[in-house]
Parts: sequence; structure tokens; C-alpha cells
Amino acid sequence: MELKGEQYSVCYNTATNTISCQGTLRLKELEEYAPLIQMLNDVLAQKPAVLTLDLRDLKFLNSSGFTVLSKFVLKVRQEETIRLEIQAAKSIPWHQRSLKNLQRLMPNLELLFE
Repeated sequence: MELKGEQYSVCYNTATNTISCQGTLRLKELEEYAPLIQMLNDVLAQKPAVLTLDLRDLKFLNSSGFTVLSKFVLKVRQEETIRLEIQAAKSIPWHQRSLKNLQRLMPNLELLFE
């Protein structure tokens, strides 16, 4: 599965159960995130034991995108059988500031900084 826009790409690797986000995800309306939300829900429906969200190459995510990400984390938490890990980059300031808030939504979320 893959989504591409002018400034971003999101792809899901079924072999590693990894969702990789790259570029700048700055869609204007929450409705514009509908294909991404569908993709995340499709991945969640597969109920992988471990799911990795690789954000190391995601340079920017606006507030609508962070809302989508937060709701996804809450859905994963409800599953209870899925372990979620998020890969982040120390060199990207918003990763350090914002992603730690996701651990408040899902305390057992693994946040890995490189």
C-alpha cells in the first residue's frame, strides 16, 4: 500500500509491518487525510503483533495530521494485542516535542529516537 502527494509519501511494508512516512505532510483539511486514515485502518484490521510507524523522514506534520496520528494511536491501544513502536529522529525538533505526547495516549508505546 502506498500514498503519494506532491510533498509526501506514506507506504506500508507488509513483510515488516512498517508504515513509513516521508516528506512534509501538510494537508489543509481533515477530509484530505481520508485516504491516509483508510490506509491506517486497513493496516490495523490485519492485526499485526508488532506495528512500526517510521517517522524518521517525516520533516513536518501539521496539526490535522497530528490529530490523525493521535486517533490512530488510540485505536491501536484499544486493540490491546498490538505492540506499537514509533521510530523518530532526534534531529527533527517536532519529533522530540510532540511525539512524547502520544505516550500519554498509549503508555506502552515504544518511542525510539535515532
